[in-house]
Order: sequence, then structure tokens, then C-alpha cells
Amino acid sequence: MSTGLPLPAKTVRRLELWDSYRSYQYLEAGEDFRAFELAPAIGRVPGSALEWSEDVEVRARDFEERHPVISAHDHLSLRPADPGDFADYRRQGRESIPYEGVAHSGVDLFFDGGPAAVSMIRSHAPWDWDDTVSDLAMRQADLAHQRLVAPVRTLEEADRARAGDQVGVVLTLESASPIGNDIDRLDLLHGLGVRLLGLVYSESNQLGSGLADTGDTGLTLLGRRALRRMNDLGIIVDVSHSGDATALDAVRRSAAPVVITHAGSRALWPTPRMKPDDVIRACAGSGGFIGVEAAPHTTITAQHPRHSLDSVMEHIERCIDLVGIDHVAFGPDTNFGDHTAWHRTFAPLFGKDDAHDGKAPELPPHEEVAYVRGCENPAEAVGNMIRWLFERGYSEADVAKLAGGNVRRVAETVWGR
Repeated sequence: MSTGLPLPAKTVRRLELWDSYRSYQYLEAGEDFRAFELAPAIGRVPGSALEWSEDVEVRARDFEERHPVISAHDHLSLRPADPGDFADYRRQGRESIPYEGVAHSGVDLFFDGGPAAVSMIRSHAPWDWDDTVSDLAMRQADLAHQRLVAPVRTLEEADRARAGDQVGVVLTLESASPIGNDIDRLDLLHGLGVRLLGLVYSESNQLGSGLADTGDTGLTLLGRRALRRMNDLGIIVDVSHSGDATALDAVRRSAAPVVITHAGSRALWPTPRMKPDDVIRACAGSGGFIGVEAAPHTTITAQHPRHSLDSVMEHIERCIDLVGIDHVAFGPDTNFGDHTAWHRTFAPLFGKDDAHDGKAPELPPHEEVAYVRGCENPAEAVGNMIRWLFERGYSEADVAKLAGGNVRRVAETVWGR
């Protein structure tokens, strides 16, 4: 944000709606649940904020007032200040929502990976069904006690939330692993509000292969049945963490657009976590999109080996060149807290994202960072992406597609209104 300007009008209105509510304040902290010291929702890394010219800032603020702004994938989760508390905090099953940070974001609709991305409350491993249901329900219990953030299941609800200065949240899961071999559990997830679902996380499940595994034969028979049920229910199919063959198989068999909510171009950074051109093209050809992420040490490039907004935007421009501006979106995949430390704590539980055929890829020289400048958390990532585009001369119409229009088109195709 540039210096000398007051807070954006949208932020001021949303801070009034927030009214200082803290997660679970309807209970007695220390008595009903363990109170952890949490990371600041705003300004966790002093001096890290980017500054933009007044012209760019004013233009971006006007744009954010007039256009729906959507993050295709983020985690509206406030992490503990001490990374050593991560596991105990997560297993308590009460992950806090950073309402103050959400109010500052400028985003109108978040596709929220939320706490269910690491559902491991009673189980020591992620993706337990009971833990997943608990996380989804607990998040909505907290949301029910405040006015700023509104869970939405339709575009009509999203529009209504935006009109009332609320921030809409779509509940998502990054993996269908919790359903086991019970297809009817997809109906239950839909009933709990889940409107976008990853088929597989990094490690393979009963539906198909994950990007960290050593082999990939596409969707299983169960995976094909699950895909059909997701199409019938109106759940968007996400292949962000799927293996390449599984992703391509999903596109071939899906009756609806298939999306990549958070990844980048493997042509720029050769890790399995990024997507090859054929998978990106296939998803775009289905009517879907690729949301470009900014989680630490993902969307790096040889030109920008220190992960920052510039390297993230290089991936965005590469994807635009590949499939056109109608099939690219913002999917920052950030949270509120020390994301790098969070990865170190939890990555071993999910399989290694840098594994491929049992070998780590050879990467160009790059620098390990403590945070991604310009995309440190959901309060700043999308806003800085918008400002970066305006600074480089992108038209308002093109920014509107990248900042929400492309995601909205897919949601309308899959959900209806």
C-alpha cells in the first residue's frame, strides 16, 4: 500500500462489521479451550509490505470497489506465534479465523482450504473422516457468531454477502481421501457446505495418484465413480495435488470444468508441485482454470530465484501465454502465520512434494526464504497481484478476469446461480 493514503473505504466498512470479534470468544478461553498465543493477522513481518505509486493504488482501490475479487485458494487460518505449538494447536480442533486480516484483504470471496487441510484432531495422520467433519463444522460454528465473514454455497449468496460488505467463504477440501471408499460421503460433504474438492493430495488415495507418489495410472474405478458424483452434486473438481495422469484422466471423464486452484508452471520451475503444459492446457480446454499460488518455495523461477511477488507473477504470465487470460486466476495458498515453519512441521505427514520416481528433482540455484514478500498472507497477496498488473499496464477488463471473473464463470457452470 502506498504511503499517505487512508485505509480503503471497503476495508473501513469491513472493520466496522468485524467489531473486534475473536474466534470462539463466545466461550471462556483457558477454561473451555486452550488459549495459544497467535501470530498477528496484520504486520507479522515488520517492514515487509510493498508500496505502490498513488496512481496504481487509487486505480486498484476503485477496481476493488466495482469488481468482485476472488481468491481461488487460501487458508483463512491464524497460526500460533510459536511454530512449536503447531501440532498441539491443530489437534485441539479449534483453529482461529483471522477476521482482522480478512477485513484488510480487499477480497470478496475466498475459496478456503481452512483447517480441514490438516484434519488430524483425534487421528495422528491427516484426512480422517471424523476429524474432517469436525473441522468443517467447528469453522461454521465460529462463523455463526460474527458478522464479517459469511459461508456461501451459491453465487447468489456470494453476491448478497458482497452487497452487504461481508466477505464470502466457500468451504473446500484439498483431498477426497476422507471419504474412503464410501461415495455417499460426497453427498455429506456437499451438505456440510463443501463446493470444491481436490481428488487427491500429494499421496495417492483410493481415487487416484498423488503428485508425490512414484507411479500414476490415472483414476481408479472408485475415482471415476467419485468424479461422476461430484459432477452430479455440483462440486468443482480440483487436481492441484493430483498426479499428472490422474489429472488428465479426470479432465477426460468429467462432465464439468476441471480446475487447478493452486499451482504454477513446471516449465518455469521443474518440480512435481508445478503443472506441466499438457495438464494446464487440458484443464483450460475443459473450461477450467489454473490458479497460481504463492506458498513459500513453490512458484519460483530461474529469473526470480528468491520467491517473491515477481516470481509468482512470472508464473501467471507464463500461464496466460500458454492458455489465454480466460483460464488463469489467483490461488495464493497462503495463511496467517509462519508459513515456512508450518511446512517444515507438517510436510512429512503429507508426503514429500519434491519426490518424483523416488528421486528429488534437480533445481536451479535458489534462495530459501522466511516468507514470500508481497504474498505473505491472504490480507495482501491478491491485492498486490492486482496492483502489479495495473503497474504493468494490464487493462481493467483483463484484471477483472484474473481477479475473479474466470473463477466465477466456472462456479456458475458447476453450481448454477
